[in-house]
This record gives sequence, structure tokens and C-alpha cells, in this order.
Amino acid sequence: METIFFNDFAKLDLRVALVKEVEKVEGADKLYKLVVDLGGEERTLAAGLAEHYAPDEIKGKKIVVVANLAPRNVRGIESKGMLLAAEKDGVVSLLTVDKDVAAGAQIH
Repeated sequence: METIFFNDFAKLDLRVALVKEVEKVEGADKLYKLVVDLGGEERTLAAGLAEHYAPDEIKGKKIVVVANLAPRNVRGIESKGMLLAAEKDGVVSLLTVDKDVAAGAQIH
């Protein structure tokens, strides 16, 4: 198991993102393309959630995103961040926040 030190964790830019759009990625059974609002800044994310959520179950949610990762190309999508989710016994749950928390708010 990898050891994560507090200073490493503190370097993560965790922010609240409002999911504005969700679409299935053609030719990928598990992948969605999400457009999220980080408080006036829109980003695209690739997320392997299609086996666990329908698009309408994700759209409109306020999720937590790691915003300071280098962009990655995933099946032709430039993914500019990573959403946080939990998994236990095959059940996946998005990490969400209350509706009154503003998009772009930093998680401390």
C-alpha cells in the first residue's frame, strides 16, 4: 500500500463542481464524458461510471473534483481533472456535497 503524507494530500486542489452535461462515449461501455462547472470555469472530465449511474443520475449533482492534475487523454477526450468516488463490494458512490455549496468552492 502506498503511503500518502499530509504534505502530499495538502497539495491536492479539491473543489466542488456542478455536473452540467453527461454523455456516453461512443465505443466505450464504461465511459462518460462530463462537462462540469468549477465556479465560472468549465472543464471536461472522463469518468468510468456508465455501469453504475445513468446520465440523469449524475447531471445536476455537485461533486468533488481534483482540479490540479495534468490533463490526460482518455479515448480522445482531454480530461482535465478527476472526480472522487467510493467503491465497496462493487457498489460505486460519487462523493457529493450539499446543494447550497457553491461550484468552485475549495475543499479543506
